[in-house]
Amino acid sequence: MALIEINLPKTIVSALGLPENSPRRQQIKVLKKILRKAQFTEFGQQYKFDEILLSKHPGKKFQEIVPAFTYNTIYEQWWHKTLDGVPDVCWPGKIKYYALSSGTSESASKFIPITNDLLKGNKMVMIKQLLTLRNYDEVPLASVSKGWLTLGGSTDLQKNHGYYAGDLSGITAKKAPIWFQPFYKPGKKIAKEKDWNKKLQDIVDKAPQWDIGFVVGVPAWIQMCMEMIIEKYQLNNIHDIWPNLAFFVHGGVSFEPYKKGFEKLLGKPLTYIETYLASEGFIAYQDKQNAKGMRLVTNGHLFLEFIEFTDRNFDGDGNLVEGAKALMIHEVEENKDYALLISTTAGAWRYLIGDTIRFTDKERCEVIITGRTKHFLSLVGEHLSVDNMNKAIQLVSEELNISIPEFTVCGIPYGNFFAHHWYVACNDAINAEQLKAMIDEKLKILNDDYAVERKSALKEVFLDILSEEQFMDFMKMKGKLGGQHKFPRVLKGKMLEDWQRFLNTVPA
Repeated sequence: MALIEINLPKTIVSALGLPENSPRRQQIKVLKKILRKAQFTEFGQQYKFDEILLSKHPGKKFQEIVPAFTYNTIYEQWWHKTLDGVPDVCWPGKIKYYALSSGTSESASKFIPITNDLLKGNKMVMIKQLLTLRNYDEVPLASVSKGWLTLGGSTDLQKNHGYYAGDLSGITAKKAPIWFQPFYKPGKKIAKEKDWNKKLQDIVDKAPQWDIGFVVGVPAWIQMCMEMIIEKYQLNNIHDIWPNLAFFVHGGVSFEPYKKGFEKLLGKPLTYIETYLASEGFIAYQDKQNAKGMRLVTNGHLFLEFIEFTDRNFDGDGNLVEGAKALMIHEVEENKDYALLISTTAGAWRYLIGDTIRFTDKERCEVIITGRTKHFLSLVGEHLSVDNMNKAIQLVSEELNISIPEFTVCGIPYGNFFAHHWYVACNDAINAEQLKAMIDEKLKILNDDYAVERKSALKEVFLDILSEEQFMDFMKMKGKLGGQHKFPRVLKGKMLEDWQRFLNTVPA
């Protein structure tokens, strides 16, 4: 069937060395599909989509003609027109929905276009992921038909002149199919609530009325919600109230630092399913138990490119350097970090999404998220990634049997040299000096560059233990309290200044 769809005889496919389901072939097919759909838009005309479609090598031609964009460059040149109701700018028709996304490093909201084509593609990936539950061992299938508690943004979207704006989770829930409504918790009324604290309290109040099989959301908020339920009803664990709870679908941040504290709330093990659903599209999902990573969506609605995350391609602040080389899916290598460019069915073109990923299995297109292009520390060449930080926190948490639900790190001057300053949320009894020393030692093992620099220019490590409430209060102050907001793992620039000012004005 696939051969007929692109009109390539089997002999030609064999001669090209492209199996029917090769990621390379799937991605070229996706690229052609979205180029065709958008060729008569302003963007498509400007960047000669018709010429790219006629090329023998459309992927390379696409990279030659279309520049890479950050949010600021694509918004200033193109997307701002759509907010004024101009149709056919980067995607056919008018944009009626925008996902508000501030990421974890900037204070101003980003307006990410959302189209029916994108939502349809996302929905297809969600269904595919649901079908992969058959790949899991001893899955309690009865739990699939129970309630799905989704802790996301408000479905009461901001109404503006000709469009609506809000969290992608709120848009997705608002447009969820009718058949899903009986399973969907917390239900329409609570889902519309914009006050995050009231929403959590309403969920806690309703918890005994529900039979939950799935919880879906960012680990920190799901954990907080479960802690509130256990405290209010004086439970031993969450399974006392939801005995059929069997799955936790999570994404957005690494789950490993949360895992120790999270599992203290359970009466029996859960099946963890990781997803990579960004405002710009559903990028990858875990499709089998104990997978090394998440499988990229290569045959759907997204065209993906990869820029190796090195000093050659990015400056010290994580900005893309002119002339940085982008690779296609068949050109990547395992165990290297890449920044992701994404082209979508909502008019994002060669868009630098800001995440860094690493291929753990190239053949299966399995990846893990390793951090953000702006969230890494390399003051003196230590090249400390968020992945390194997450693993160090996980290892120390397990050794000490403590829960560290949040943490962040910054780089600071230290005399004529430099230091790292850690801020860690932990309500367990722990000595700050011991915790600092253990994290430092784990990082030396995980990262050779860090180990070398700790003997030279990276002279010291500092660590403060704070409460989880202090982290949440800062997010509230920044207007980032809610289901899709994550505390930045690395603080720089204005965000760091605001954090330091915040800590100096609140009681310890």
